[in-house]
Amino acid sequence: MSVEEKAGQVLMPVYTGTDSEAQAATIERLHLAGSIIMGDNVPLDARGQADPAAMTAVNARLAQAATADGRPWPGLIGVDQEGGIVARLGAPLTEWPTALSYGAAGNAPLAKDAGRALAAEIASLGFTVDFAPDADVTIGPADPTIGARSMSGNPDAAGALAVAFSQGMQEAGVLPAVKHFPGHGSVTVDSHQDLPVQPAGIAELEARDWKPFRAAIAAGMPMVMTGHIAVPALEPGVPASLSGPTYAALRGMGFKGVAVTDALNMGAVQKQYPGGSAATAALAAGADLLLMPTDVGQAHAAIVGAVAAGTLPAARLDEAANRVATMLTWRGRIAPPPGAAPEGTAPGSGADISARVSAAAVTVLSGHCSAPIVQGSLRIAGGSPQDRARFEAAAAKAGLGTGAGPLVSLIGYAGRPVGGDVAVALDAPWPLQDSSAPVKIALYGRTPGAFDALVAVLAGKAAAPGKLPAAVGSYPAGTGCP
Repeated sequence: MSVEEKAGQVLMPVYTGTDSEAQAATIERLHLAGSIIMGDNVPLDARGQADPAAMTAVNARLAQAATADGRPWPGLIGVDQEGGIVARLGAPLTEWPTALSYGAAGNAPLAKDAGRALAAEIASLGFTVDFAPDADVTIGPADPTIGARSMSGNPDAAGALAVAFSQGMQEAGVLPAVKHFPGHGSVTVDSHQDLPVQPAGIAELEARDWKPFRAAIAAGMPMVMTGHIAVPALEPGVPASLSGPTYAALRGMGFKGVAVTDALNMGAVQKQYPGGSAATAALAAGADLLLMPTDVGQAHAAIVGAVAAGTLPAARLDEAANRVATMLTWRGRIAPPPGAAPEGTAPGSGADISARVSAAAVTVLSGHCSAPIVQGSLRIAGGSPQDRARFEAAAAKAGLGTGAGPLVSLIGYAGRPVGGDVAVALDAPWPLQDSSAPVKIALYGRTPGAFDALVAVLAGKAAAPGKLPAAVGSYPAGTGCP
């Protein structure tokens, strides 16, 4: 391959809008690895829902552009589809609860089933990589970015569940990307806006944040995403995604796969590294795949120029391009060919598994564990209009009336503590600690299946088997019904 081809092979850009033709042309011209699809790239139908047929056509065009220069491996067509708050593809695809649900359920085989079902649906649309799962270990309410995107506040559980979910994804033919090394769940600044600093020393990182990544590497996961977090114990003032000592630490764990950066257009990087400088800095530091550079043309030119000037060793570019090509070649061999997808890949086919996850996760922090919490009828407050409509529909199905009786207060994403008779957290459970309601329930999701699980527990028709995956104020991790 020429230097220009290799420089393209390590770049994975974003584009705006739903016209993918210009992006396809850029992929061909710069020999790019492929493209990521963000929310505004998803074609919608007349009802405002994702259009699976149109999305499949877009992905096929981008994949075709990635192989237009004759390379024998498939293109990298990626998406952020974690479940919960991070899901670029909405209905009619299955809606999934937050990742913290898996920690509350404490069931690795269920997490694997969910990973397989989620990935099978997006694989059927032509996606080859999903930038999931999140292997960060959350520290609770002081963690503003990850929160319920984390699978657990327990490092061993977070690792086991992330591995299981990833293995399910791979079985469906989608490459997982375990993120965000060296651990984003224990920093208190959001890297989308600014550069968080991780004050922990190496021993503390090894005991907490790095455990899930070690588990993923031991299990042979193909890709690890680095986060935009400065770790003074490794390299002060430099985002981990652009830090040589960070990549050395990752490789020191035995990782031989593709190290991908978090989006290079995020505030933590853009403010410090203008133009194409972030791409060359990340590559020189040890990254193999550069995600969403602010201007992919600039980034490509900067890499080619740096190799020509000798400021970026040609061998480093070779190593990075080789790793990406190797991963894609391997994925091409293990994935079911397009059109040969197994049964259960139609959009929405994972709804039963999504509901099973929520039913296994629902956690009662305080209140009855065996008797009905609500009888006959209830009132609903808080949440979004959609949350309340879904709750009402679930209540009606279960024979519960609405408009009278105990007040159930819903707490949405980044919500505040509430009063009423029953407080229900639909995302991270932290606001429950200061809620005055005598009954406190963590649901970790706002899907139709999650509301069915909530109503079954409220009506005393089902137990709440979940256990808190992280401490909530005075309620320790592991709190829940016996």
